[in-house]
Amino acid sequence: MPGTQRDLYEVLGVPRDATADQIKHAYRAKVRECHPDTHPNDPDAEQKYKEVNAAFSVLGDQEKRARYDQFGTTDDMPGGNPFGGMGAEDIFGDLFGSMFGGANPFGGRRANPNAPQRGADLQMVLSITLEEAAKGVARKVTIPRWEPCDHCHGTGSEPGHDPKECPTCHGTGQVRARRQTIFGYQESITVCPTCGGRGKVVEKPCKECGGEGRIHRRREQEIKIQPGVDNGTRLRVPGAGEMGTNGGSPGDLYIVMEVRDHPVFQRDGQDLHRTVSIPWPQAVMGGKSTVGTLIDGDTEFEIPEGTEPGRTIRVRGKGMPALRSDRRGDLILHVTVDVPKPGALSENAARLVSELAEELGVNTEKEGLLDKLFGGKKKADEKKKSGKKK
Repeated sequence: MPGTQRDLYEVLGVPRDATADQIKHAYRAKVRECHPDTHPNDPDAEQKYKEVNAAFSVLGDQEKRARYDQFGTTDDMPGGNPFGGMGAEDIFGDLFGSMFGGANPFGGRRANPNAPQRGADLQMVLSITLEEAAKGVARKVTIPRWEPCDHCHGTGSEPGHDPKECPTCHGTGQVRARRQTIFGYQESITVCPTCGGRGKVVEKPCKECGGEGRIHRRREQEIKIQPGVDNGTRLRVPGAGEMGTNGGSPGDLYIVMEVRDHPVFQRDGQDLHRTVSIPWPQAVMGGKSTVGTLIDGDTEFEIPEGTEPGRTIRVRGKGMPALRSDRRGDLILHVTVDVPKPGALSENAARLVSELAEELGVNTEKEGLLDKLFGGKKKADEKKKSGKKK
């Protein structure tokens, strides 16, 4: 990647054999660490933030990452450009310019440094709750980006002092250099050192932007998040990225969603899972009960007769919505049976359970389940009766 000083894997803090998921998780963590909004007093935070985004734009793309791994750059040619910063059409255009009236016999033309160029895309992580992911939400985000200077309207010059044509390149943004090689004289074209390729020079720089023509601002923008987003979902906000140059269109902003865990519900795609406890008589006899949902409040569900602990009950259409669709997932209930603790039953309830056990042929004289549940109360009653006899 031209201009990158540090190794991109080092920027994200991952090994070179890191998986795509590891790179994604490392990127999210780094963005949270260095986002300018969370480090307002750190002058290096913005640069770190841009460096992390630039590294992920390469390593997060399979093709770009493969080129970077092979050549140490995202350029298509190993070792950089053998034409010393010029494309082949630049060289051949200059070589045959006088012969063909400035036209390139290979069909290409040199890039115009003053042509409009689209701004860079930005990417940021936005953390939301599971409820917000289920119902949708509007959130305001702060976007650090370059914008045209209001004082000079992007020209870089004080009002009334328009930029002048560069005296070095005469407005082309490029300069020619002639040098002798073993094959004779060769001309090369490089970016004009005076104007930096802009073709114009600023004689009286704008006092607000210092001649840059742009100012870095933190722009608040409302983002509408649709129901159904999940971890890793990317939302595109057109035109919210970096400003373009020379009148080019701005880039886009990509919001990467991070959905936080919920204390009750666990998400599995469009389905939601939760634990529900039912009384043991209802587990035996069956019946209807209600349970809280994430979106619809309390909803009724059917308990089959003879429900055992660990059974799952599916409630249709009470899960997560599908993104950009009316479909809903299901709510899956993981059943536990609420068995009374020893001594928790009244005397009458304990008698009824004992009669039920006799009716079902369950031997309650042994240290079985019923003895464990109601043994304490039974022994207490027996002790009370023996005391009265005395």
